[in-house]
Amino acid sequence: MSIHPTAVIDKKAELDSSVHVGAYTVIEKGVRIGAGTRIEPHAVLAGLTTIGAGNVVGSFTSIGTPPQDLGYAGEPTQLVIGDHNQIREYTSIHRGTVKGGGITVIGNNNLFMAYCHIGHDCRIASHVIMANVATLAGHVEIDDYASISGLVAVHQFCRIGAYAYIGGMSGISLDVAPYMIVTGTRSRMRVSGINKVGLRRQGFSKETIGKLDQAFRLLFRSPDLLQADALAQVRKELPDCAEVESLVHFFESSKRGVAKRTED
Repeated sequence: MSIHPTAVIDKKAELDSSVHVGAYTVIEKGVRIGAGTRIEPHAVLAGLTTIGAGNVVGSFTSIGTPPQDLGYAGEPTQLVIGDHNQIREYTSIHRGTVKGGGITVIGNNNLFMAYCHIGHDCRIASHVIMANVATLAGHVEIDDYASISGLVAVHQFCRIGAYAYIGGMSGISLDVAPYMIVTGTRSRMRVSGINKVGLRRQGFSKETIGKLDQAFRLLFRSPDLLQADALAQVRKELPDCAEVESLVHFFESSKRGVAKRTED
């Protein structure tokens, strides 16, 4: 274990013997850190926070601090972070609230660039990228391989589907369907198509990408079809495709509504 002599670590914190802790870091009671994780200088790790193996926690980060919720009264809520995440400098991640399930969850192999914020009770899957100053309000859910560009703000309780791409400086107040490229704000939202480049990079077949593109045209560019009819038609015309079925299910399970506007 490599711990800088200026670090302040509570005796009841649990650190694997291979953890590195930088100068002036503060680690409070209740924190647990797995093998090979590196904590850079001036980080603050608080509360009932569990961090897995092989993570990098950058300088001046605030990890597991209390939620920004007026109803929070000091309850022992949690933050759980998986393995091999990069949490860059000045990022803040808050633990959960009782009314939100009591836990904020981060998966594996995510990249959170400088100044990102992840609010209470968020659930982020794996291989997610959040660029600089991307901000999540409470209770946001993000699925695998989604990419959120810089200066994006996501409203509470929104969902971002797998492999979705959100353009910079967007304001997201509706759910973003999986595989889609979305930019703008609610009044000027634009869904420009499926994330073909991202899907190719992740090894999706030409056939699957073609089927998703067909589904996009039916769901987003068929103004004469009611949404329920469009979903039924997608299922009828594009059976036996797991990715298309996940897209349809996302629409059917949305509580906030899905961003659909395709023109300015």
